[in-house]
Amino acid sequence: MRVVIAEDHALLRDGLTRILQAYDFHVVAAVDNGPDLLPTLIAHKPQVAVIDVRLPPTFTDEGLQAAIAARTQIPGLPILMLSQHVEPMYARELLSSRRGGVGYLLKDRVSHVEEFVDAVRRVAAGGTAMDPEVISQLLVRNEPLAVLTTREREVLGVMAEGRSNAAIATQLGITEKAVSKHINNILTKLDMPRSDDDNRRVLAVLAYLNV
Repeated sequence: MRVVIAEDHALLRDGLTRILQAYDFHVVAAVDNGPDLLPTLIAHKPQVAVIDVRLPPTFTDEGLQAAIAARTQIPGLPILMLSQHVEPMYARELLSSRRGGVGYLLKDRVSHVEEFVDAVRRVAAGGTAMDPEVISQLLVRNEPLAVLTTREREVLGVMAEGRSNAAIATQLGITEKAVSKHINNILTKLDMPRSDDDNRRVLAVLAYLNV
């Protein structure tokens, strides 16, 4: 699987490259600044891109803007953004495009290698991978969620990360049947659209949480 990496810190860039190569990804390019990123994405058309939100020269949102621009020229380009801090507004911009896999992880998550690689694969497959810390902050500040039970809030949180019903069941130690029941209750109570597509379901949840 072809990957483009954009990260200005040399050690982290090298680390990302080594991790992905160890899991049979093919890193076709690794750039360290914003201006080089867009032409690199267009030239290589990777199957997934792992991009730091903040890149030189201004260290604001060059990575994010290059990713959004690339998706206008390569519709559905899977993008996994990395950030040093929880910044939901950046996730909102990326999620505004409903086509293709998207992800938003804190850089600390990279040290959990298997979780990070799983997130890259999910995004590459057209899914969604949201950092649990981002989701937890959104859940805490969202008052309408008071209508949900404690277990339903737990299910909603894991679902918003982009997990399948089977993964939710494993993480929470309950059956898939119970997960399905909880999700139906959540969708009904929050008046959210139903969908059999995991990615659309996650995007609906994130839209509700005002990501």
